[in-house]
Amino acid sequence: MSNATLLIELLTEELPPKALPRLGETFAGKIAEGLKNRGLVAADAGHRSFASPRRLAVTVAAVLAEAAAKEVTEKLMPVAVALDAEGKPTPALLKKMEAKGIPADALAGFERRMDGKAEALFHTALVPGARLADVLAGIVQEAVKALPIPKVMRWGDGDATFVRPVHKLTMLHGADVVPGVVLDLSAGRTTRGHRFMSRGEIDIATAEAYEPTLLAEGKVIPSFAERRAEIERQLLAEAARQQASIGDYADLLDEVAALVEHPTVYVGEFEAEFLAVPQECLILTMRSNQKYFPLFDATGKLLNRFLIVSNMQMEDASNIITGNQRVVRPRLSDARFFFEQDKKQKLDARLPRLASVVYHNKLGSQLERIDRLEALAGRIAGLLSADVAAAQRAARLAKADLVTDMVGEFPELQGIMGRYYALHDGEGEVVADAVQAHYQPRFAGDALPAGNVACAVALADKLDALVGFFGIGMVPTGDKDPFALRRAALGVLRILMETPLPLELPQLIEAAAAGFRPGLLTSEGFQGQLLDFMLERLKNLLREGAGGRDAVVADAVLALRPTRIDLVPAKLDAVEAFRALPESEALAAANKRIVNILKKTETQPGEPDIALLQEAAEKALFHQVNEIAPLVRSHVANENYTEALRVLAGLRTAVDAFFDGVMVMAEEPLTRQNRLALLAQLAGLMNQVADLSRLSA
Repeated sequence: MSNATLLIELLTEELPPKALPRLGETFAGKIAEGLKNRGLVAADAGHRSFASPRRLAVTVAAVLAEAAAKEVTEKLMPVAVALDAEGKPTPALLKKMEAKGIPADALAGFERRMDGKAEALFHTALVPGARLADVLAGIVQEAVKALPIPKVMRWGDGDATFVRPVHKLTMLHGADVVPGVVLDLSAGRTTRGHRFMSRGEIDIATAEAYEPTLLAEGKVIPSFAERRAEIERQLLAEAARQQASIGDYADLLDEVAALVEHPTVYVGEFEAEFLAVPQECLILTMRSNQKYFPLFDATGKLLNRFLIVSNMQMEDASNIITGNQRVVRPRLSDARFFFEQDKKQKLDARLPRLASVVYHNKLGSQLERIDRLEALAGRIAGLLSADVAAAQRAARLAKADLVTDMVGEFPELQGIMGRYYALHDGEGEVVADAVQAHYQPRFAGDALPAGNVACAVALADKLDALVGFFGIGMVPTGDKDPFALRRAALGVLRILMETPLPLELPQLIEAAAAGFRPGLLTSEGFQGQLLDFMLERLKNLLREGAGGRDAVVADAVLALRPTRIDLVPAKLDAVEAFRALPESEALAAANKRIVNILKKTETQPGEPDIALLQEAAEKALFHQVNEIAPLVRSHVANENYTEALRVLAGLRTAVDAFFDGVMVMAEEPLTRQNRLALLAQLAGLMNQVADLSRLSA
């Protein structure tokens, strides 16, 4: 059966740039899925996605014009209903056959077999495969409906809806147009190229010719990935010619690749006097508002030049360059104006204005929050033997830049501008740095606050949010987390674990709760709920973070609900080393057995009595446990967890002998209770670093 490459293209008005890559991949994936479901293409067939500002397209190789016929077996009805006493078809069966289009001569081929407890009649027929011409329009319509589009629009006089108006539909199977109507458009072979660099309609001769034809005649690079790569190549080449770099550009590159179809890079510049403004302001203005790529020198300092990605290739690009320079100048002037105006009022003079900035209607204003942060940051700084006054001052000023003109215009600069203004006001660098760093880490992989003062303020900020919202019952559910509490929890955990800081997590939660007005936090048991939430976040962090940890090992360590998060990595390392020992599997299995035995006991075992020990194996285990217990506890107290578990591994022979030669659940009550007490003592000693029973399959 013949096959050929299939092309589908929707020619549209300009699509939303940030959504374009996902739209392209989803559209292509759904088309390929629809073809596979109908047997028109192999299950492992590949496809290519194309997405540009004005088009979504896909090509799929080796698509059949008609799928192969296949045998389909269908249950008709129970034999008792289908056949009379003489084995002849009943009216019910004949009616069923007529309804399904089964000819009368097929009756002899019906199969009788058991279906559950009753015998039934089954009919097997060869069903023709789907024809591409019959089903393709439906597949495209399904793909359109599956696109992640929050809002759709109508255009013209029709009823079709899409994220943007659609002007043409191309459907080619090899060189042939596949007939069909989608979004009120009849399929054809024509498309259009670049809005300005191409003229008129373009005929696509074959599906395979789509990409080269668009590139040659339409001046369009239809592949998002190839267009992105071409932009990156030009950017890096031009930056090298300028003896500069373009910094962190990945997100902006994705966005720009969704804005142009024929990219060309040009160099623009602005007056050097604007460099007196903090470079973060200028960078954000150029990247966010103008989609320019700022240039930096070898030290990371901003230059007064930038790269423009234009959708036009011109021999004389002077108009493009001067036009962009003219557009960016007012933006930079605004940033300079905001900066100069903001410096006229000190940060602490802005604090009264925070009284009118609502943090949350149940948790008060930002000014009330500042009072809590100041007290909590001071408390944490004291626990860390850090500069309490500096931590309190930084916490006091941490939110003041929220009421500056610059942060009002660019919320992304909160904290960053606070640092600049704090330094301008004469605050020390430690305080200024903490004002900026208290938002960190803002995302996965972000840098942590540097220094204990900054850590104290950052912890206070995140703990206040967590405790406050949990305390009023506003807990993340499913994928809903409007107050970014998961991010705050991960921030606390990363600061404690990676800095590391020797602080007790429950103590921090309690200290944060103490800062709220009495009666405000009314959610019952919220502190325990918050601790559970954070330990669950820690489990995810350990599994998914850099150098993800073994899930079984992480579960074993976290089963003991550790409160010193900074000690968790050492415990994980120790348990991983323990698992490599030949004794570990047997001890983990024994530990699991002990846990199961102790779960069934009605009373809590006390201390084992040496006088009640009878068997040699239980005496040997008792003496060995008590001999090594001080050493194990000493290693644990000194945070030498690997050595503690290595010592415990020496119990294997005694533990095996105990379970081989001793009946734990003896008939005599005192003997039974004493043996349970010995097992409880053993479990308590073995499970100080992790719940070793979790290591047993």
